[in-house]
Amino acid sequence: MSHHSARATRALAHLGEVDPALAVLALWCRHRDGEGATRTDGDMISYGSGFDTLGLPEQVGLVAHHVLHVALRHSDRQAGLAERLGEGFDASLFGLAADGIINEVLILAGHAVPRPSVTLTDLLVEAGMPAKSAVEALESWDADRLAMALHADPKRAERLRDWGATRGFAVDLGLGEPDKTGETQKAADWRNQILRALEAGRKAGSGIGKLGAILADLAPAQVPWEVQLRGLMARALTERPRRSWRRPSGAWVAGMAEAERSGGPVPVYEPGRARMDTRPRLVVALDTSSSIDAQMLRLFTAEAEGIARRTGAEVHLFGFDEAVFVEKRIDPLGWQGMRDLPLRTGGGTDYVDLFEKAGKKAPSMLVVLTDLDAPLPPAPGFAVLWAVPRAVASPPYGRLLVIGQG
Repeated sequence: MSHHSARATRALAHLGEVDPALAVLALWCRHRDGEGATRTDGDMISYGSGFDTLGLPEQVGLVAHHVLHVALRHSDRQAGLAERLGEGFDASLFGLAADGIINEVLILAGHAVPRPSVTLTDLLVEAGMPAKSAVEALESWDADRLAMALHADPKRAERLRDWGATRGFAVDLGLGEPDKTGETQKAADWRNQILRALEAGRKAGSGIGKLGAILADLAPAQVPWEVQLRGLMARALTERPRRSWRRPSGAWVAGMAEAERSGGPVPVYEPGRARMDTRPRLVVALDTSSSIDAQMLRLFTAEAEGIARRTGAEVHLFGFDEAVFVEKRIDPLGWQGMRDLPLRTGGGTDYVDLFEKAGKKAPSMLVVLTDLDAPLPPAPGFAVLWAVPRAVASPPYGRLLVIGQG
């Protein structure tokens, strides 16, 4: 595959000598000379005029940096996160996460990166989430989950942006096309290319191949929890026909017609099905003693709002700790009020009063945002979805959905 970049020709040739894995991946990228800073847009790397001023080791490191941006599909994944977070998305936070991961990999592989630069281990320390080692950090964090974590606290996000500027960070990623169905053929193709390239590098014993497939960023979560939530709630709220003795089934009507025509025996009556004459109901309960942060609540609320609008469901919001202290019906225009509703905090947790009051609404589903740090009452006669901020032991009934980072 032709590179079509006069600026990067020498660096690409040298990359083949020092890092076989990255050299293979570079063949799948498009390389162009461009204006301004060097950047990645989708699978195209544009080399700015400043590229010529770098020494050969730094040129090779910069090429490697952007080849990994392309191979790890950071442009498209950034677009997917932007779609999920809406107006709350900050490209600089995704860029910090992606650059930190890539630079950490390149340093471990022996490549030169511009100094100062953002590394994953330094970023995690600055964010208050330090790792024991660079390898542990790379095994634990992918760009999507880390970017979500960086978005969670506005004050911390502002501090990290300032810190990034002192480390020479600037956004070098364009916005790609978000995946619409989770796993895509494009994602699978790139993952296969990376694994094959890493194997070639492992055999050569140089470059990123000697690290092995330790990168969590190789296989980020393909189905965000919002997609799972959407499916679970939609199935619970979908209007299903019910048996009605007032309406005969089509088979019984046909049997009666045949009996009258032929004089044969009259078939036993069969009830038909009728549509429900009431709207489906959703009860959303917020455990105010739990540790679900404001970002998770905003994302959850947006999904619940969308489902309620599409299904026409009647939605009731409960705020609870040891007892239900807020009970509010959310009309189609009242969702913003739900997001801004003042809730008391600091109490314990008890689900008994919640289940009793929810049962009076005869809901299609009760969705509880909680940390499940309390004994559970007996299983109710309606569906329950436990939405928790981090992985916990599965409860004896209901569906469990982890809505933490990623």
